[in-house]
Amino acid sequence: MRYSERVRVLVVEDEPLIAKQLTEALADAGYAVDRAADGEHADFAAHTERYDAIVLDLGLPSIDGLTLLRRWRDAGLAMPVLVVTARGSWHEKVQGIDGGADDYVAKPFRIEEVLARLRALIRRAAGHPSPVLRCGGVALDVRAARVTLDGAPVKLTAHELRVLSYLMHHRDRVVSQGELTEHIYPHGGDRDSNTVEVFIARLRRKLGASAIETVRGLGYRMAGDR
Repeated sequence: MRYSERVRVLVVEDEPLIAKQLTEALADAGYAVDRAADGEHADFAAHTERYDAIVLDLGLPSIDGLTLLRRWRDAGLAMPVLVVTARGSWHEKVQGIDGGADDYVAKPFRIEEVLARLRALIRRAAGHPSPVLRCGGVALDVRAARVTLDGAPVKLTAHELRVLSYLMHHRDRVVSQGELTEHIYPHGGDRDSNTVEVFIARLRRKLGASAIETVRGLGYRMAGDR
């Protein structure tokens, strides 16, 4: 199984089969995935949850995708948006880009293309054009979901990798326990903030006690240099 460099994605698609395929593929790739089948629910989710990226179909009931996109950008929501359009609908592509979309993919699409485009958008948004992130002696290849410490491979569990990935993408910033919990588990899932402490402890055992700093009362920080 592969794991994404960041974890939370909202899939906005009203066609049940396509939505199911996208949701399952993204989950298999390591993302925590939420799903909305119409514009109203998608708008609510985007304004109340923090997403690293959104996959947005333009042809939606209640509120169309283009209206949603413009509404989000007008509200200052800057998460990357990958627009899904019908093949040959060039006017939709142009309108989507003009409305604030970061990229588009045409139906029918290959899941591998969607994953590749999402990875690129998320890296770009986080200011990491390279797929390899480094913090001191720790390196994370986000494409291969491979972690090394001073060049030696380190084996991590799925949740350990998600915690490390999020901290590395937000290095030099204090990340609260609640924020980590939100980004480890899907919306509506069973979220236990106490498990974050367990994952942090395991990561320190594998990467060194100084790899992740505890900022008392605030959260955790992974410094760019140690």
